[in-house]
Amino acid sequence: MEAFYTLQGEGYFNGQAAYFIRLGGCDVGCVWCDVKESWDANSHPKKSIATLVADAQAAVVPQLAIGQPLPFVVITGGEPLLHNLEALTTELAAAGFRINIETSGSSPLTGKFDWVCLSPKKFKAPLPAILPVADELKIVVFHKTDFAWAESFAKQVSANCKLYLQPEWDKREQMTPLIVDYIMKNPKWQLSLQTHKYIGVP
Repeated sequence: MEAFYTLQGEGYFNGQAAYFIRLGGCDVGCVWCDVKESWDANSHPKKSIATLVADAQAAVVPQLAIGQPLPFVVITGGEPLLHNLEALTTELAAAGFRINIETSGSSPLTGKFDWVCLSPKKFKAPLPAILPVADELKIVVFHKTDFAWAESFAKQVSANCKLYLQPEWDKREQMTPLIVDYIMKNPKWQLSLQTHKYIGVP
C-alpha cells in the first residue's frame, strides 16, 4: 500500500527511526481501524521484493549521518501475515536492515524477524502458535472490558514479552485515565501512546 521513513510512534521502539512497509490486505476488519484503505489488497499496485528493498535503501541511506547503522524496517498492514514474508525478510536482512513486524497474529507467521509485535484483535483471534514468539504484546483498549481480555493474552506470552496497553485513538480521552490507573495497580504493563499522531508524522 505504502512505504515511508519516519519515527516509530508506538510500543517498545517508540521514538526511534523506522522505515515502514505497509502491505495491502486485511481479514480482521477492526471497526476503529485508521487505515481501512489497506484492507483490499487488489486496490494497491504489486511491487517486486527487489523494488521494495531498493526503495527502502533509497529512502533511508541518503539521510543517514556517516557511520550510522541502518534503522529497522517495520512490516505492517493491513494484516501483513496474509502474505508469505520469507523472501521479503530474507532480502531486507541481506541488505542490512533489522526487521520488525506488527501483526494481529491471525495468520501463520512466515519470515525471520528481529522483533515480533503482536496486537491481537477481538474481531479475529490470533493463532496460538504466535503467542510464545511475541516480543511485544500491544493491546488496544477500546472499552473497559478490554483489560480482562488483555490479561488473557498476557498469560500466554513468554515471561520476556513486553506488555503494552494503548488507548484507541478516538477514545483516548476516556481510556487513557483508565489505563494509567490500571498500570499503577498492575505494573507489569506499560503505556503505549500513538505519539506519531500527536506530533503529526506518518
